Amino acid sequence: MRQGKRRSVTGSIGFVTGDPERDLDTGVPHIARMYNYWLGGTDNFAADRSAADAAVAAHPGLLTDARANRAFLGRAVRFLAAEAGLRQFLDIGTGIPAAGNTHEVAQAVAPGCRVVYADNDPMVLARARGLPRDTTMYLNADLRDPERILAGAAGLLDFTRPVAIMLVAVLHLISDEENPYAIVGRLVGAAAPGSYLTISHVPSDMQTAAMAALGARMNQLVAQPSTYRTRAEVARFFAGLELVPPGIVAVHEWRPDPGSAPPAPAAVWGAVGRKP
Repeated sequence: MRQGKRRSVTGSIGFVTGDPERDLDTGVPHIARMYNYWLGGTDNFAADRSAADAAVAAHPGLLTDARANRAFLGRAVRFLAAEAGLRQFLDIGTGIPAAGNTHEVAQAVAPGCRVVYADNDPMVLARARGLPRDTTMYLNADLRDPERILAGAAGLLDFTRPVAIMLVAVLHLISDEENPYAIVGRLVGAAAPGSYLTISHVPSDMQTAAMAALGARMNQLVAQPSTYRTRAEVARFFAGLELVPPGIVAVHEWRPDPGSAPPAPAAVWGAVGRKP
């Protein structure tokens, strides 16, 4: 396994030095930049591309999974803004800004939607400087520190009103020993009734051989160890919430766009739940 300092998983809007370019460690693969590469983006480096290609070699369906996960994010945000009527979003572990980010989808429905992002790759801030400052905010905070996230997000969001909490493809970077259920419970507990929780999660009980191979390879390639979970384990994150139909399903099966071509099967759990 590659040695090196373990890095936080969600939080980078701000840097150790205050200079994004100086804080970038381009020789160490980072999951946010690898994800950007899988989506066809260019905000990545040779180390990220090499690691991303090695992961795809272990699980060739990974590109389908990544792109289906991104499409799920878009459909979930459209549902939350258009059908559920939410105007506030807290997107933790957002990744590098790209087409179809949460603020773009939400604000296409309602321009006044407010979005707070958090991610830990310095490139996120470097690429996010041109986004609207009156309706978006970026935090330097780790998902393991929900108090810091909530305190920072309160600078733009009103937690006495419903908020959409987005945890898309990030919880697998929190180990069981770090008690991800308590972290999610704290975030949801701070949200007003009528708030929603959106989660996508890498599975351990779909395509089990492929997922085992992928997990082993990823834990060799990147500093952030991964913990894949079963559908039942993902369901625990929604304890006390009302699941939006169709419930917890593979992301390509969650409310597909009417009339769209049947998508390729994806090995990622996805769900949205409402706080009563």
